[in-house]
Amino acid sequence: MMKKDETLSITTETKGKPPRLPFVDIKNEILGKKYELSILFAAPRTSQKLNKKYRGKNKPTNILSFPLSKTSGEIVIELTKVAEDAPKFGLSSRAFLAYLLIHGMVHLKGYEHGSTMDRLERRYGKKLGIKIPQS
Repeated sequence: MMKKDETLSITTETKGKPPRLPFVDIKNEILGKKYELSILFAAPRTSQKLNKKYRGKNKPTNILSFPLSKTSGEIVIELTKVAEDAPKFGLSSRAFLAYLLIHGMVHLKGYEHGSTMDRLERRYGKKLGIKIPQS
């Protein structure tokens, strides 16, 4: 069950509902209770446009993270791509989405891909009971 939280907003522009996850608990553990996070479950077209604009890659991606300030940010998730990519990591779509949320939030904290980020993801995954794929 999702807790109501004024520092987390979730918007869906796709058909159907995203999997139920402890979004608030994940956000609070990684970013803190005062951090304002917006999560958009985007259509493939939106994901592709944003990925092209900000990363120069003309294809949809499973997750994008946008830090807006030290205390706010946005995560964009494309669920079709999440479902497509999950088997590559030996995870269900729901488990992969939970991992991606951790991954995106660690990016919002200012970390780039590498051993420190991997270590943080494993630590948060263990604390939250979320499986983290081996890097």
